[in-house]
Order: sequence, then C-alpha cells, then structure tokens
Amino acid sequence: MSEIRFTVPGVARGKGRPRAARRGGFVRVYTDAQTASYENLVALAAKQAMGAAPPWTGPVELSVRIRIVPPASASKRAKAAMLAGEVFPTKRPDASNVCKSVEDGANAIVYADDAQIVSLIAVKVYADTAGVDVTVRSYGARLEARAAA
Repeated sequence: MSEIRFTVPGVARGKGRPRAARRGGFVRVYTDAQTASYENLVALAAKQAMGAAPPWTGPVELSVRIRIVPPASASKRAKAAMLAGEVFPTKRPDASNVCKSVEDGANAIVYADDAQIVSLIAVKVYADTAGVDVTVRSYGARLEARAAA
C-alpha cells in the first residue's frame, strides 16, 4: 500500500495550545478537550482507512484539504465565487494548526511517528460540506513514480 485516503467529517479544528493546571505542588500540562476530541475523530477515520494494516515505517507525504462552508451572510454571487475556487478562506482555523491535529491524530495509526512526514501539502477551500480530506503517500513511491516518468 503506497497511498491511504480518509475524510474527517465536520468542521476542522486546529491544534489548541497546551493548557497547564496546578495540582497540589505540581503543574500538569494537558491538551484541551476540544482538541483531544478532534484528534480522536481523526484517529477513528484513520483506523477505518488502514484496517488491520500496521503503521508505515518509511518517509511519507501528507496532503490535507480543509473544506470550509461559506458564511451564511455571504451573497449568492460571493458564495458562487467561493465555491468556484475564485476566493479562498483566510479565516480561522489556521491551516498549519489543522495539519498538526491531523498529524497527531494519525500518529501510530497511519505512520509509526509523525517525524516520518517529509513533505506536507495543505490547502483551505470553500465547499458545500465541511470536512478535511487527508491523503498519506509513501514518499519512496512518489520518488519511484517521478523517476519512471
């Protein structure tokens, strides 16, 4: 298997900043509940796509397509331009933070460690339904295909 694809349904969630809480004389650092929930959703989608296959061990390329629904307040003309790809979303969530959530959610499921990601491609687009489309490719297979061309 040199490529795996899966979709994370719903509104994309960027990786939140780590939180800290004092317990007695200790400070505990933790991930906020919304980020943890979104990473679990990514993990579920990744597990379904991988099936019983073990995590990959070589270098990988991660492609993330973040689909955002146009605002309800946008005019028909503006929505048409957004959906046609003439206008791109420049609002939150940050593409880089969504990628971090996807990287962490797919960690130890699609690849053994997210340090294996040697190429990252991300784009935010307007679409009718919100979600995140993820493609993970073996980077070695990409180089082989490029050499064969």
